[in-house]
Amino acid sequence: MTTSLEQLQQQFRTLRLSETADYLPSLIQQAESEDWTYRMFLDHLATYELKRRDEKLIEKRLKWAAFPFYKTIDSFRVEEQQSLSKKQINQLKEFTWLDQLYNLIILGPPGVGKTHLATGLGIEAIHQGYKVSFISMGQLIQTLKTEDVTRKSQTRMRRIRDSNLVIIDDLMFMAMDSREANLFFHLINDLYDNASVILTSNKGPNEWGELLGDPGITTAILDRLLHRAEVIQFRNDDSYRMKHRSSIFMEKSVQDERAKSVQN
Repeated sequence: MTTSLEQLQQQFRTLRLSETADYLPSLIQQAESEDWTYRMFLDHLATYELKRRDEKLIEKRLKWAAFPFYKTIDSFRVEEQQSLSKKQINQLKEFTWLDQLYNLIILGPPGVGKTHLATGLGIEAIHQGYKVSFISMGQLIQTLKTEDVTRKSQTRMRRIRDSNLVIIDDLMFMAMDSREANLFFHLINDLYDNASVILTSNKGPNEWGELLGDPGITTAILDRLLHRAEVIQFRNDDSYRMKHRSSIFMEKSVQDERAKSVQN
């Protein structure tokens, strides 16, 4: 009995090989035109299925990570930052620090590229097989406070605790009350020895105590975050956003032209 192509595709879907099922007609046509052996055909079939599974897993993890934008580490303009070299960026991309459960503390004023660097490293980590979560400090506190009452918050926190890398953006941008500081401490304690953390902040660790309030909790959080950590301090250079801002004017402004004429 001859099995039709449609029946064969359905069998592949039953075996949970849906990507291969869709690709099968093209694969058979290519095999016939290039005189593949049975072994070559099976090799191409298995390779394609594994490739598509990897791609779908990356797509799913990128969605779950909840990045604020998609900016890769390769698009980070390291030449405009005096605090980092190209070699150091390449070292970060190797993720030895992630395997060793090191944390990254990225400090600097607004607009210098802290979030871009953190996001770029997170995206690269996903492509290298790690699970990543991104969340702003404001969102994190709200999610922790509602974890016991909403399924959405429970799902978000479960993914965060299950991640290999957790990125917390804009750390300490607002003061916390004692309950919020306690919830944050317990999360950091959960992640300690289980995941790496990237923190971005415009305030140094010496200022965190003012916002956390409780000296005991502050000490405990700092102890866990800084035990194994690399601190990247962006200098107070011109804002990256200002350097690369878009303009509504196609030509130089009247002020620019007047300034040029005065100089001449």
